Amino acid sequence: MTKIRTRYAPSPTGRMHVGNLRTALYAYLIAKHEGGDFILRIEDTDQERYVEGATEIIYDTLKSAGLKHDEGPDIGGPVGPYVQSERVKQGIYLKYAKELVAKGEAYYCFCTQERLNSLKKTVNGEEIMVYDKHCLHLSKEEVEANLAAGKPYVIRQNNPTEGTTTFHDELYGDISVNNSELDDMVLIKSDGYPTYNFANVVDDHLMGITHVVRGAEYLSSSPKYNRLYEAFGWEVPKYIHCPTITNEEHKKLSKRSGHSSYEDLIDAGYLPEAVVNFVALLGWSPEDNREIFSLDELVKAFDYHNISKSPAVFDMVKLRWMNGEYLKAMDDEKFFQLAEPYIREAVHREMDLRKIARMVKTRIEIFPDIPDLVRFFDTLPEYSTDLYIHKKMKTNKENSLALLREVLPVLEGQEDFTNDALFAALKSFAAEKGYKTGFVMWPIRTALSGLPTTPGGATELLDALGKEESLARIRKGIEKLEA
Repeated sequence: MTKIRTRYAPSPTGRMHVGNLRTALYAYLIAKHEGGDFILRIEDTDQERYVEGATEIIYDTLKSAGLKHDEGPDIGGPVGPYVQSERVKQGIYLKYAKELVAKGEAYYCFCTQERLNSLKKTVNGEEIMVYDKHCLHLSKEEVEANLAAGKPYVIRQNNPTEGTTTFHDELYGDISVNNSELDDMVLIKSDGYPTYNFANVVDDHLMGITHVVRGAEYLSSSPKYNRLYEAFGWEVPKYIHCPTITNEEHKKLSKRSGHSSYEDLIDAGYLPEAVVNFVALLGWSPEDNREIFSLDELVKAFDYHNISKSPAVFDMVKLRWMNGEYLKAMDDEKFFQLAEPYIREAVHREMDLRKIARMVKTRIEIFPDIPDLVRFFDTLPEYSTDLYIHKKMKTNKENSLALLREVLPVLEGQEDFTNDALFAALKSFAAEKGYKTGFVMWPIRTALSGLPTTPGGATELLDALGKEESLARIRKGIEKLEA
């Protein structure tokens, strides 16, 4: 059996879009599931869209996501170079384009931009240009004369205008298109660089790529790719076209949405492993409907035949939930290290921040949730005494005032001001007075926080705030209720 080789071939044009991350992830999983190789290739043939520093973003993103490539520009390999602009300098693409010209499968085109513009027409409100094969009919002598004169040219694919072309996709099956729909696409541009479509085919063949993973938007280009493979007499790789990714409104993910790229999500406080897990499920379903996977578990479970053809919805609510599950399962010390900056953003008093971290760990979904949740530890907010009213706990302003007056001396006399000791003392106090525990805890928690909900219970807040601050807040609660 031929060793599986997949590739991720991004263009260095900025941050990595979620769709591109999914392509990289699926290519990685397909290769690793079968013990194959995952190759990184940088496709920088579109020099106008090149963004300085974008190649480093690609390296950093793949490393952060845990997608380690076996060959690539930074680590080398047997079929390099792995950057297309470097392959241009070696004359690889022009050599193969000229081979197609010699076979009659491609031809030189010397048409000016003015002439090309004259071929444009509007179809369904969109301006398109279908080339009319004008330069295909130039004689060999005319072509050589134009080349000798240094006349600018492109090399175009010579596609038939009659019959059909059929290609096979692993998910969509056999798809046939009328050859009349196939434009004579440019293979080599006037600047000597190959087009994306042509360089892809040449590089995938030379690098031994067995499975090509890409978005469903490239389905329409596949017949042209196949005709190139057939023209060269090369084996066609397996195609796997992934479904489009939409937002909750079933529209294309927009950069303005703030979650279209991997870096957007990391900047928003999501964990890399949660993002990777979530992105894996954007179009793929495991046979057991499980949802939480480590990368190693994804490698074992991933079967590309279970990729859906229906558009995948990027559900932020589900991503938040999934990220929260990862936070809950995280080692306490690691969680504290990651949460501490967010706690310090809101809490400037001297106190044990680890206690706060333990409280919020199971109550947040992303780290930026923390500041608003813990701000009351720093400064008691102004609050309405209506918060003391709780029907289920059977508390109101009057009995809350009485309770706080009763419990204050108990807390003043408490030497061990840790959570367990405080809980035992207040539970004993409740039993002695014939109160339910919740009836005792609610007024205390309200006085300590001034909030309807808190990340911890009354004794956890007492422990974290410390004796002096806790007693001060309870006395203030008594004053508010008395007023």
